[in-house]
Amino acid sequence: TPDEETAETPAGEAAPTTFETEGGTVTVIPVEHASLYLVAPGHVVLIDPVGDPALYADIPAPDLILITHEHGDHFDAETLAAVAPQDARLITNPAVHALLPPELQARATAMANGDELDLDTLRIEAVPAYNITPERLEYHPEGRDNGYVLTIGGKRFLIAGDTEDTPELRALENIHAAFLPMNLPYTMTVQQAADAVGEFQPEIVYPYHHRGSDLAEFTRLVAEASPATQVVIANWYPAGE
Repeated sequence: TPDEETAETPAGEAAPTTFETEGGTVTVIPVEHASLYLVAPGHVVLIDPVGDPALYADIPAPDLILITHEHGDHFDAETLAAVAPQDARLITNPAVHALLPPELQARATAMANGDELDLDTLRIEAVPAYNITPERLEYHPEGRDNGYVLTIGGKRFLIAGDTEDTPELRALENIHAAFLPMNLPYTMTVQQAADAVGEFQPEIVYPYHHRGSDLAEFTRLVAEASPATQVVIANWYPAGE
């Protein structure tokens, strides 16, 4: 069960959530929409930084940055350059790797669906993220974009990226905490997201990338589909978007 801290994060978001692992504490810091930090023993991991660099100014500097795909709410080269320390390692899908400015590309690693990488205290798996509904296929074609599973201190954290409830998502195992998108027309309905939760049954699920979605309905549906899963509602839209 995540422990809620009392102080707000420097980004003005909801209080971070902490998880105890075999290697120490992992703290989740939501930034906005699909941007977030996992502060882990030995690593500060930043996922999909976009928007005003000031959002990231007072949070510990990342040493690892993950990019799921090229859309502007997940990848912005100017923001990335502004928030990435010179010694930070970058992990992207191949399509974003090709779009990086030369100075960032030189220290970036491209991971395709199915690739795995061990970085001392954490393991990264690139998992598929794509649309399956016919009228949505243009947004995220199969094989291009990544989600990521990070194994930290024996616990597995899923950053799903922009995906629907694909067979690969449903087949995931032993996920401690999952960050799942839900908004139309780009990703899932709350019903699809809850159905996926019912299949892979994470211990904890965070709806993220959910602008305009009915989170109360998602919570109700998860309670039916996977009663043991805890839904955590964080403040991904501090400006009331």
